[in-house]
Amino acid sequence: MEDLNKRKKEIEKDIQGIASLAMLKSAFKKYLGKQGLINRLFRSLTDLPITQKKEQGRQINLIKIATEQALEKKEIEIKDKAREDTIKKEKIDITRPAEKKEQGHLHILTQVQEEIITIFQSMGFSTVAGPDIETEWYNFDALNVPASHPARDIQDTLWLEKEKEQDNRSNLLLRTQTSPVQVRYLEKNNPPFRIIVPGRVYRNEATDASHEVQFYQCEGLMIDKDISVANFKAIISSFLKRFFGTEIKTRFRPGYFPFTEPGFEVDAKRGNNEWMEMMGAGMVHPNVFKAAGYVQRDWQGFAFGMGIDRLAMVKYKIDDIRLFYSGDLRFLKQF
Repeated sequence: MEDLNKRKKEIEKDIQGIASLAMLKSAFKKYLGKQGLINRLFRSLTDLPITQKKEQGRQINLIKIATEQALEKKEIEIKDKAREDTIKKEKIDITRPAEKKEQGHLHILTQVQEEIITIFQSMGFSTVAGPDIETEWYNFDALNVPASHPARDIQDTLWLEKEKEQDNRSNLLLRTQTSPVQVRYLEKNNPPFRIIVPGRVYRNEATDASHEVQFYQCEGLMIDKDISVANFKAIISSFLKRFFGTEIKTRFRPGYFPFTEPGFEVDAKRGNNEWMEMMGAGMVHPNVFKAAGYVQRDWQGFAFGMGIDRLAMVKYKIDDIRLFYSGDLRFLKQF
């Protein structure tokens, strides 16, 4: 009996020193496992007299119950402590300022394009779109571009499918300008109207600070009766003033474009007192009206095209067009 009391105290002391679930598992195996201490004590009763066997068996069973209860209590203590430690470690201070998340924003070219659209919409222009993959007919023929014009050559145009023995409406290319949308719109809509066509265009060019294989244009078209160059100059002067936020001087120089007659280049002068080419424009050529099925003498109008990239470069003093397409966040985050 003295030996059993000694064993009981040893078990109690051992369990009190348990500090982890791993130690708890080891103690359970040590005392309550098949080969554990308590089962060995039960097996040691085999040779004892019946009266002594009953008494010691009762004492060993009490030790077993006490051990089970002590281990269960210790398990609850360990898990509660672990939970408290986790809560302290993961505690959130609701008074602490939240971490500022960096937000994305529209690309600079998208911002400029939306500003252009907003300005022209305030002057009654609608925004329309057309396909990036065009036919030779809409990109060249319908715009009065001669068959021998160098722009049709592989040096300038990215052809997707070109079979000269077929009709030009079957030859596919990446549009070199947004002007094809003019003809598409003329075919399906009756004047008067005024539209702009912002979008991406493609040229087979070597890239440098002022040239890219892809860039953005904004085409404009206004058709009505009694439309003159004076109407165009008033609209463009107003647009440039609002876009650059300052008074802009403009001048027109003679220029050749197959789809306009007469055609002219538009230059603008800002604070640095230097003239800069901003766009090409002109009165819509009679052959363009003819290709769209119009009776030219009934209508007249002007068309213009400007590079969105170029406008952004001038407005924000950017000296390399390739920066727009570099994906460099150090550059893009400035806008």
